[in-house]
Amino acid sequence: MGKQTIKDFGEQWSRHTLSEGYDAYDASTEQLADICGPLLDLDDVKGKQVAEIGSGPGRIINMLMELGAAHVIALEPASGAMASCKMNTKKHADRITYIEDIGDNLPPSGDLDYVLSIGVLHHIEDPRPAVRAAYAALKPGGKIVIWLYGREGNGLYLAFAWPLRMITTRLPDAWLDFITALLDRILDPYIWLAKRFPFLPMSAYLTNIFSRLSCPQRRVNIFDQLNPAYARYYRRQEAHDLVAGAGFEPTEVCQRFGYSWTVRGTKPAG
Repeated sequence: MGKQTIKDFGEQWSRHTLSEGYDAYDASTEQLADICGPLLDLDDVKGKQVAEIGSGPGRIINMLMELGAAHVIALEPASGAMASCKMNTKKHADRITYIEDIGDNLPPSGDLDYVLSIGVLHHIEDPRPAVRAAYAALKPGGKIVIWLYGREGNGLYLAFAWPLRMITTRLPDAWLDFITALLDRILDPYIWLAKRFPFLPMSAYLTNIFSRLSCPQRRVNIFDQLNPAYARYYRRQEAHDLVAGAGFEPTEVCQRFGYSWTVRGTKPAG
């Protein structure tokens, strides 16, 4: 992850700690199930050794704790985000190892059951070293599960978002907060239409995920789209090859809500 992107996320999660403002869906394992779809059996996390690359403010870490993970490594390079992560997960701190570092440096222990990275690798210009590090950290039969922005299904959104990002990535966070609040209000009538006309672009995501979030989390999601210096939208084959190229087999890809990819790879036995 580039230094500017790390800086962007550090400032973002210092400003938006997410310690308050959750509703039941924001903080529940149901959202993790929505993101990962059929490629992660949440019941299988119980009692397992897990790592998350790019833990941010610790929301996924808390979900893993709720699912009964035996121990979780929280890997996060931005100091501001790590501070929020520690604050938000402190009640589970005895079962968490906090590492303030990039995904490339996940310890190659070879004993993990799962490595997750949700919404992070598409912000890294070359994520292949992080995926290789996950491979080295997993035991034979262990699995990596990642979630990435998708190119397919996002044509109309990207036609709007890319020109806007040319401006927003350069704005102070206070100005961007104002823009995200405005866009959140503008989205309300579109969500109303999407619920009635499911053929509209991104209707599945907006009705099944976004509209169910609390107001603070909705605005953080918009902020997250417009703030980081780097973001890549993966084609299906590119998402597959990112994981398969590190040696995972089989590698499975599932499209989530018509706009993103969830990818699971298994480290071969032996």
